[in-house]
Amino acid sequence: MTLDVSHHFPPGRLAYGMQLPIQSQSSLYAEPWEADATPDDLVEIARAADRAGFAYLACCDHVAIPRRLAAAMGTTWYDPVATLSYLAAATEHVLLMSHVAVVGLRHPLLTAKQYATLDHLSGGRLILGVGAGHVPEEFEALGVDFARRGAVLDEAIDALRAALGPDEYPEHHGKLHDFGGLGQRPRPAQHRVPLWVGGSSPAAVRRAATRADGWLPQGDPRDKLPAQIARLRRLRQEAGIEEPIVIGAITEALYIGEPRRSLGRRTLAGPSDAVAESLRAYRAMGVDQIQVRFRCRSRAELTDQMAAFATGVAPHLSD
Repeated sequence: MTLDVSHHFPPGRLAYGMQLPIQSQSSLYAEPWEADATPDDLVEIARAADRAGFAYLACCDHVAIPRRLAAAMGTTWYDPVATLSYLAAATEHVLLMSHVAVVGLRHPLLTAKQYATLDHLSGGRLILGVGAGHVPEEFEALGVDFARRGAVLDEAIDALRAALGPDEYPEHHGKLHDFGGLGQRPRPAQHRVPLWVGGSSPAAVRRAATRADGWLPQGDPRDKLPAQIARLRRLRQEAGIEEPIVIGAITEALYIGEPRRSLGRRTLAGPSDAVAESLRAYRAMGVDQIQVRFRCRSRAELTDQMAAFATGVAPHLSD
């Protein structure tokens, strides 16, 4: 049986997914309660997403954070393969996405071994999101040229296409990586693992348009997205690529209902119908999936917000 996750993103419908809390704790977005959260909390949130019809759960990727960035980024960054594999066993339907894996830090055969095993064990629920990375010290510590990370990522994507394909003995012959005659099993459960590119720079948009099955913009405000989407579609057409691409957006932080406290800046709050009406604007500009995040003070409040979104907002996203 050939598995395909595209049914999670049907044309004309705005799907919704979320970056997991707890697994990355940058001061830019983490809520205070996450600092003391446990693996049990992470499992219950994943199960809540599974019940609530979320298309995917996502996990970040950083190997090590230098001291100069620790105040802003924190040093809590769970490994995506270990985390998503752990949560695969606790869930049934929700897709499992790296958002994003800095695949240039590792040899493609190593990355393929890890993520193929995850896809195999989860029954074909992987979306491999990839990005160029932005922390020079990580690259230096692992012996990778930070200045050439764009070219490294371009070839890594090509190599991963081969290494995550159906062939037991994948082949790739490039400038940086050259392999063939080396067998890897288990193979992914999917015939073609979806490969999404993250980032909003001109290079990232071009990379998504010409090499990816999906685009994960990084924080583009609403007024900037239509021009980015138009450019992506134009580049894809010029490259002669006819296959559809799943276009994403990261929404404002959400709170469903009337808050009784200050929620901070860039938060969309209010009754379900008002939130749904606002979010439908993403569908109108050509977005296929939105990544949502909720203001919350505890795991219980988060899962309540997720349930409120699923029952009160999600049914009206594509009206």
